[in-house]
Amino acid sequence: MNRSPKKIILGILLALMLGLVYAGATHHWFGQGGSAVAVSQNTKGERKPVYWYDAMNPQHHYNQPGKAPDGMDLVPQYAEQTASPADQVPNAQAKTAANMSTMSSKDAAVGDRKVLYWYDPMHPAYKSDKPGKAPDCGMTLVPKYAEDQSMAKMPMGTVTIPPEKQVLAGVRTAVVERKSLVRDIRTSAQIVADETRIAHIHVKVAGFIDKVFVDFVGQLVKKGQPLFTLYSPDLVSTQEEYLIAKRGNATLGNAPFQEIAQGSQSLLQSARQRLKLWDISDAQIKDLDETGKVSKDLTFYSPITGFVTDRKVFSQTSVTPDTELYTVSDLSTVWADADIYEYEVPFVHLGQRVTLTLSYYPGKTYTGTISYIYPTVDPQTRTIKARIQIPNPGFVLKPQMFADAQLHVDYGTKIIVPQEAVLNSGTEQHVFVVHDGSMFEPRKVSIGPVVDGNAVILSGLKAGETIVVSGNFLIDSESGLKTAMGGMAH
Repeated sequence: MNRSPKKIILGILLALMLGLVYAGATHHWFGQGGSAVAVSQNTKGERKPVYWYDAMNPQHHYNQPGKAPDGMDLVPQYAEQTASPADQVPNAQAKTAANMSTMSSKDAAVGDRKVLYWYDPMHPAYKSDKPGKAPDCGMTLVPKYAEDQSMAKMPMGTVTIPPEKQVLAGVRTAVVERKSLVRDIRTSAQIVADETRIAHIHVKVAGFIDKVFVDFVGQLVKKGQPLFTLYSPDLVSTQEEYLIAKRGNATLGNAPFQEIAQGSQSLLQSARQRLKLWDISDAQIKDLDETGKVSKDLTFYSPITGFVTDRKVFSQTSVTPDTELYTVSDLSTVWADADIYEYEVPFVHLGQRVTLTLSYYPGKTYTGTISYIYPTVDPQTRTIKARIQIPNPGFVLKPQMFADAQLHVDYGTKIIVPQEAVLNSGTEQHVFVVHDGSMFEPRKVSIGPVVDGNAVILSGLKAGETIVVSGNFLIDSESGLKTAMGGMAH
């Protein structure tokens, strides 16, 4: 079949055009020794790369195109691109070291930060004057910046945390204050009789009870009020001896012989002293002197004003000196035994004022002072009793009543910090002191009592310093890691 000359000419022209296009593509792809980076040619209208990087290891940067150690072609990074794959590297220290790969001077800088040297983060003792890889573990070297030199003067464990990271960690700070500190100790107490105001009534001579004037428990008696009468043969004979000695002294007291006169006076004084030793009052002896008659029954009187709390006196019964006839308690002043936990005892002292309230008398308060602190601990409750002496006008407070006691403890002016600011390891306590807003120094402190969420600082801090009160556990972890790495460097 014959073809048209026109079609033959069109075929030849098409073949020539395809050949020219193929030749240009071949030169485009293989003209540079097989490299796929022909875009690197600085021709008019083409983009100029800032550097080349390994697609499998974006932190590795190069100044010229070529092959990566793993055999892959290097990828260009252009100036107009805002973020490179290397910027997505999760390890910030590796990224920084990668960005420093084109700098070999020891005084190279990243931005405004001056690099002093590079070191192996796993082995900080290894230092290099240029970036690269650690010879032992192959990790990327980390830059040491000039501003880190200021940390050299700080104690070991001091860390620097940028403000933006402090916000993420929830770091809060507070200023150390010196102010007055008070607290209240609240406990229970029981009202008891004042043991120094209790009278136990006995007779000092055997006899028989004749009349009883105070005949029930709970009766209020006044000092000098008659209690009972006693018949005692010994008392009767002693009264008779006294009257005989008195008559003898009246006859022989003025005798010309001194020995006789002194003897009569001595006999009279002995009889009188015996009556007094048997609790015969001066008034009764005076009555005996005036009447000259012996009293069969002698009356005994209450030695104090108080309430009868025990009675063993009944008419027509015999008594001996060892019989306790009455117990009389003066309740014008009472005691309250308060239970103080053993850890609170150091804050309780003699003379300390105590306020008491009783459920029986709502709205009323009673005030007393601590007069004694008992020397033993109750093994069941682990408390120590403190005795509170309380005036009791009107006898409102009665023995065996329960009361709520409140002790006001004044510690004076102390340096205090929030309790949450103190990290307690069991053997020591420390806080983090803030310097320049971003430098955190671990400071060992000695703490005293903790009151209402505030700890008293005995040593280690000064008023006006700024400390961390929240987020200090994260800072402590960072500090511990840095201390451990510092120990590895040495």
